[in-house]
Amino acid sequence: MPSRIEDYALVGDCETVALVDRKGSIDWLCWPRFDSGACFAALLGGPEHGHWIVAPVDPAPRVRRQYRNGTMILETDFETADGTVTLIDFMPLRGVASDLVRIVIGKRGHVAMRTDLVLRFGYGTMIPWVTRLPDGTGLRAIAGPDMVLLRTGIPLHGENLKTVGEFTIRSGESASFVLTYGPSHLGLPEPVDPVAALEDTEAFWREWSSRCQHTGEWHDAVLRSHITLKALTYRPTGAIVAAPTTSLPEQLGGPRNWDYRFCWLRDATFTLLSLIDAGYLEEAYAWREWLLRAAAGSPQQVQIMYGVAGERHLNEWQVPWLPGYEGSQPVRVGNAAFGQLQLDVFGEVIDALYQARVAGLSGSKEGWALERALVDHLETVWKEPDEGIWEVRGERRHFTHSKVMAWVALDRAIKSVEAFGLKGPVERWRKLRRTIHEEVCRNGFNSELGSFVQSYGSTQLDASLLLIPLVGFLSASDPRVQQTVKAIEQRLVVDGLVLRYDTGKAADGLPPGEGAFLACSFWLVDNLALLGRHDDARALFERLLALRNDVGLLAEEYDPRTGRHVGNFPQAFSHLALANSARNLSASLRPATQRASN
Repeated sequence: MPSRIEDYALVGDCETVALVDRKGSIDWLCWPRFDSGACFAALLGGPEHGHWIVAPVDPAPRVRRQYRNGTMILETDFETADGTVTLIDFMPLRGVASDLVRIVIGKRGHVAMRTDLVLRFGYGTMIPWVTRLPDGTGLRAIAGPDMVLLRTGIPLHGENLKTVGEFTIRSGESASFVLTYGPSHLGLPEPVDPVAALEDTEAFWREWSSRCQHTGEWHDAVLRSHITLKALTYRPTGAIVAAPTTSLPEQLGGPRNWDYRFCWLRDATFTLLSLIDAGYLEEAYAWREWLLRAAAGSPQQVQIMYGVAGERHLNEWQVPWLPGYEGSQPVRVGNAAFGQLQLDVFGEVIDALYQARVAGLSGSKEGWALERALVDHLETVWKEPDEGIWEVRGERRHFTHSKVMAWVALDRAIKSVEAFGLKGPVERWRKLRRTIHEEVCRNGFNSELGSFVQSYGSTQLDASLLLIPLVGFLSASDPRVQQTVKAIEQRLVVDGLVLRYDTGKAADGLPPGEGAFLACSFWLVDNLALLGRHDDARALFERLLALRNDVGLLAEEYDPRTGRHVGNFPQAFSHLALANSARNLSASLRPATQRASN
């Protein structure tokens, strides 16, 4: 059985990642990139579906782990009655092949160790053909187009379709393992010197971390969130995946299991502002360029999400041979929501490109031409019902948040003309902006409830309504905003955390039940800060920080009823929201005010 979601740590090379639990087991790794067929899929099945353990033979060592400061290098200390060892896990960024390096260092006494490697391609189905390397330094495993090499000085042998070895590490000694991926039709990738790779990897991450400009409170939490975002970046294109996993459930044992290894346009403005405000202009520029490439083409064909290289066909299929995390079925690969209509993405894209101009990122005539085409298309479709921010698989509705973001698209296009001298039919846009604003205030606000509601004519609340003041649609001082925040606190907050909506009453095409969506809880922090309720905002923020696991990572959701992290892990949106809320609570730059007032 896999570990709890919150018991995993992350290592990555900005092309893919591995998840490592507290027992020294790597239970999730997709090669060669985030959305590939897994080599290790024990997270969604069991050890027989692929995993790699390097750990003491002692079944119950004392464990302590941490990242090296400012890096994505994980150190796990195992202490037994006989001694102590440190296991160092990392992925070098060499850009030729992808490597996973594990180094065991003896610190005290002696520790009997074991390694247990089960490689399974194709999400746990394909048993590779394993042979020894000609030079005797390790093994080669091949299945179809995939090849993995394991190089080590530790004696290994086959046992029940897995590779195992036992060894003892004494104080001052070390042993290393390097797992390398490459296409099977090419020659063997050049070997990696584990010690030199460790030094290079640490230097890379420390230099990158030194550029983080957040110097206020919660610096360590903000930096760890940005390191996590960097690890979720696909370096060849600049794309950032929502999460590196698929089908980790939003409710344990339930069917709300989605593939998040893709790039959502919805994350665009949050991502861009977070990177810019932290001083990562190079990453912000790369993300903006990916955004322009992904959205390029006919405006009628703009999608809500794309693959890491801009792929558009993300067809969803189920993996029947994997039982799912703690029995949560089905396991899904691909995401059918790529074909949905979600009007809010137009607002996110136009806002992100506008905020990039404000920040001084160089633009282009082609970029503005694309924006104009998107706005032109939005003028014809904004009245349509859609699937909304939460990608419901039920009937389309007129979601209030979707209409608010349509207003944002017009507002930012107008401001681009006014502030930067760009050309566009600004008078027509102003008229439509006013029309949308009036309609939302008329149809999206329920006077009997005294609150904005999830969709026109509905009596349901929705945490996305917390974005109304954050995007500048109405100010936080507006009584309708204040009443909406109060209603959400009364009806969507469980144990201090915010639910997306009441799944027990929602017609979203799925059975009820899920955890609290962490990004929504951070949005409540931002609203409380804007309302001047600074003590409440700080208290909620500290509560959210306390939910991070021992190495500072957050999943998509947290279930206060079970005290468990749920949903895909780690979640970019959660870490983006954490970083933004930390700055909203600081005395200097406040992204909520920045985005709403620019």
